[in-house]
Amino acid sequence: MRSKDRISYFYDGDVGNVYFGPNHPMKPHRLCMTHHLVLAYQLHKKMEIYRPHKAYPVELAQFHSADYVEFLHRITPSTEHLFPNELAKYNLGEDCPVFENLFEFCQIYAGGTIDAAHRLNNELCDIAINWAGGLHHAKKCEASGFCYINDLVLGILELLKHHARVLYIDIDVHHGDGVEEAFYFTNRVMTVSFHKYGDMFFPGTGDVKEIGEREGKFYAINVPLKDGIDDNSFTRLFKTIISKVVETYLPGAIVLQCGADSLAGDRLGCFNLSIDGHAECVRFVKKFNLPLLITGGGGYTKENVARCWAFETGVLLDTELPNEIPENDYIKFFEPDYSLKIPGGHIENLNSKSYLGTIKMNVLENLRYIQHAPGVQMQEVPPDFYLPDFDEDEQNPDERMDQHTQDKQIQRDDEYYDGDNDNDHNMEDM
Repeated sequence: MRSKDRISYFYDGDVGNVYFGPNHPMKPHRLCMTHHLVLAYQLHKKMEIYRPHKAYPVELAQFHSADYVEFLHRITPSTEHLFPNELAKYNLGEDCPVFENLFEFCQIYAGGTIDAAHRLNNELCDIAINWAGGLHHAKKCEASGFCYINDLVLGILELLKHHARVLYIDIDVHHGDGVEEAFYFTNRVMTVSFHKYGDMFFPGTGDVKEIGEREGKFYAINVPLKDGIDDNSFTRLFKTIISKVVETYLPGAIVLQCGADSLAGDRLGCFNLSIDGHAECVRFVKKFNLPLLITGGGGYTKENVARCWAFETGVLLDTELPNEIPENDYIKFFEPDYSLKIPGGHIENLNSKSYLGTIKMNVLENLRYIQHAPGVQMQEVPPDFYLPDFDEDEQNPDERMDQHTQDKQIQRDDEYYDGDNDNDHNMEDM
């Protein structure tokens, strides 16, 4: 047992300032709210806080097609009308709109997950948190389900440089289809997704029968659930399956996507989980004492998303948080009772004991086909991603100086980092 987990936490205030549009359910502002709760509960004093680097296009192209990355880089709200064919090709539109600073938004959240993987690989921390990440629907050549760049796939690719096997776990209410698809033919990543399935629920994939193919056969696990699952049913199933997966697969590292749309009362969700139930999954995974990369994901009732991820930051730090939310810049969002916990919901639970029993039996049966820890011939570990030199001469002097360039020149005082824990200016060890 480790004496005390070393935790790295990644956050950039700019990530919460983008706006998907007036009627769009994705509100990146929830990330500012989460961060301010973390600060209000003084959790930042127990972690190393980093501002992630903005991922270079060439880093994003480690998974995504170069033409797709290039299009995301160039498209703006004022030019999108010129590219109807490309918008259709890359699935940009109503669900995945083009908005101001879209590419920078992608660079920041993906940079956070890549940096988190680097720190874990270099044994500079035991747990790395990037609540801005977890955008699990994005595909190699297209956007999907509010996701443009699949930071999870990029983070897993980094972890695979140092680990023979990586386990990916997803507790978002939606199936983790983009991550599953990326690793569907390999046994070096096992994907395990717990999600709502059926009734045309997005994205429509994730049946228990989807198990991977070729070398990846039996290395994709899907746990399809019906409306209304509660804490007790969910956590029992989760613990049974995940403990057997870890025992069988023997991963070197774990990535846990903590989508908060599986909470009761979510604008797009249909489960009954309380924050305690959701966080119990995080607590359980932490107990394996394996290098752990934590991300956010979905979550569309933003005050509950902030509650959940702040509470789970406390869980990862072994710190119990008082239920009364302390004074912070967003306190009005937590009216009227200003409490951290939210109870389970009251949607009818359509998951019968026999249904859950059948799913569990199917999953455990498939796990029996796996040889203990598939043998992987580890090549020499490639270097951490090569970053090109920054050539000031190529910069267009007419472009406004962006926030990151300013960050290099002045210390920001709007994120309330304290002393030794502010590592923005000491990134040599990345």
